[in-house]
Amino acid sequence: MIGSSSSQEFRFQVPSLDQAAFLLDFDGTLVDIAPTPDSVVVPEGLPETLRRLRAACGDALAIVSGRSIDQIDHFLGDIPFAVAGEHGIAVRHRPGGPIERAALPSVPQSWFAEARDLIAAWPGARLEHKPGGFVLHYRAVPEAGAALREAAENWVKGTNGTFEVQTAKMAWEVRPAGVDKGYAVSMLMKSLPFTGRKPVFVGDDVTDEDGMAAAKRLGGVGLRIPTDFPNPTAFRAWLASLVEGKG
Repeated sequence: MIGSSSSQEFRFQVPSLDQAAFLLDFDGTLVDIAPTPDSVVVPEGLPETLRRLRAACGDALAIVSGRSIDQIDHFLGDIPFAVAGEHGIAVRHRPGGPIERAALPSVPQSWFAEARDLIAAWPGARLEHKPGGFVLHYRAVPEAGAALREAAENWVKGTNGTFEVQTAKMAWEVRPAGVDKGYAVSMLMKSLPFTGRKPVFVGDDVTDEDGMAAAKRLGGVGLRIPTDFPNPTAFRAWLASLVEGKG
């Protein structure tokens, strides 16, 4: 097992690089949260750190994000070996490979219409469409949070558990139940180069808790910002320390 560059800094241990598979969240973990999804900046040095990490762990590096796979490709290109997007709905197991999509129930069109009307009533709130549902963002208008959550919960409560409301940072996501980051971790760990390794999942949000739990069930580690790392800067520094002198 290995810990960090300094045993005084962190109180956890992770598997050695030759035994570990790294499955990492993107926003708020590898990169700092930005005012809008498009304004995220990939810090200088992070791409090289990730390339070295991928080489050191035998390609077993995946990004597991709420973003689409296309968005992760935009920011990171071919650096990760695998990418899971949309909180596990879409999984690409290898570079250039097909994107496998979970079978999803159809979102009632009436929900979209009602969501658009609701967002219009709160200037600054934003509606984000996703293949499996939609997200109600209220970062720019925090006072809208309670009303948006109430509406989201009212939509899903009559679906007998088919849909759920996922809490995110200043947002509520209406999405299919049972397909989450834990599902993505389980899928990724079934194929090479991940199979046979111990997963190290790192995230920062409630949406990452399923991924952390899955990693632990599979004999690995689930870590969280700010519990285990104070912020993304500290996490990036820790990753760099793991691969210092490698590659």
